[in-house]
Amino acid sequence: MAFSNGEAEHQWIQNVQSGGAVPCLPPENCPNGWATPPGDTFMVRGPEYVTTKAKIPGGQYLLKPLGVDWIKGPTKICEVLKNKNHRVRKAVDEEVSHGNQPFVWAFNLQLPSKENYSAIFYFVSLEPAPEGSLMDQFLKGDDAFRKSRLKLIANIVKGPWIVRKAVGEQAICILGRALSCKYVQGSNFFEVDVDIGSSIVANAIVHLAFGYVATLTVDLAFLIESQAESELPERLLGAVRFSELSPGSAGTYEVPSEEQQETAPILPARLWRSFSQLLQNPSNSMEQSPSSENTNGSFHKEGADGNTNCSTKQTNCTCFCGTECSRIHMKFL
Repeated sequence: MAFSNGEAEHQWIQNVQSGGAVPCLPPENCPNGWATPPGDTFMVRGPEYVTTKAKIPGGQYLLKPLGVDWIKGPTKICEVLKNKNHRVRKAVDEEVSHGNQPFVWAFNLQLPSKENYSAIFYFVSLEPAPEGSLMDQFLKGDDAFRKSRLKLIANIVKGPWIVRKAVGEQAICILGRALSCKYVQGSNFFEVDVDIGSSIVANAIVHLAFGYVATLTVDLAFLIESQAESELPERLLGAVRFSELSPGSAGTYEVPSEEQQETAPILPARLWRSFSQLLQNPSNSMEQSPSSENTNGSFHKEGADGNTNCSTKQTNCTCFCGTECSRIHMKFL
């Protein structure tokens, strides 16, 4: 993948990319592997979105793709970058020991299953976030800001009709409003642990999709939502494509002992605000917001008028979610 600065990828990045349980492959052919899809696959808010609601192709990513972990463990997998023996953490620490300052973003999707699967996507920046940028605000901000801004866009590239119907052509979700998220910050990393099982709707959709995971090709993009004209256009942090994953190919994650874990350091006040970790109560994660792509924990699509609508509506629904909702409730609940 090409980047605007034309800088060749460092060898350590290539080593991390190829070091997971599933290989890094070309995006046009990545069975049981992962790749980086073109940014233009995703539609984001354009420079005149406030007045026209027009979206534009996503373009280049702000972060470099670093790697993917497809793993399972004896318990729910979390705070992987606090584990000093984790492969990505070790690679980052090695770079820091050489006088470099990479900064890793990790998005850990904790899948609701008995096997405690996690799909973790890593991206890296080799330079500090520009002062005052949305990335900078997100890193320095509090959990309320993060909860209202971190957005996931999901595209089903290939898959059976039932999954495409459940997810929609392009599902958009403000993660912190739909799901319980835990934010873990260190001097050289920021990790978001996303508990998909904390949302009834997301839980049902993922259970459905997991049954077809070996036939699915899915693109996921992460970005920080622009909510003011001065913040436009939106820019994608990074994205990943995974294709035809086999549950049997997942690596085994060893839960670190206490001495292998560390408390995320408090960074200098001139760089970051003090950060307190928060595991959000799922009952509080379903609050509604007219500016958000998500309401009541459902995945939504953003219409031309700027409003959001459930991508799989069913009228006259009387289930406990209290809104028009995904028809797959009938199958799983």
